[in-house]
Amino acid sequence: MSGTVTTRGTVTIDVELCKGCELCIPACPVKVLTMSVARNDRGERYPLLEPGCTGCGACYYVCPDFCFTIYQYDRPLEVALEAESI
Repeated sequence: MSGTVTTRGTVTIDVELCKGCELCIPACPVKVLTMSVARNDRGERYPLLEPGCTGCGACYYVCPDFCFTIYQYDRPLEVALEAESI
């Protein structure tokens, strides 16, 4: 099953800054952050962003390492979700 989600923004993640604290995972209200199996150059797991981010900034505000950058769109966008993302 696939579908779409309306979004007003998104974030980018600087995985090399991440210490793997996982504070962002429960902070995300739309639950689109998961921890990777892969590790960064420090040897830490880092968050991965799944489709559906709204750009709310909850991850940004809770992150002690400033790994997130927030982007807000001028107008809402419809983003297609893949079957395995739902």
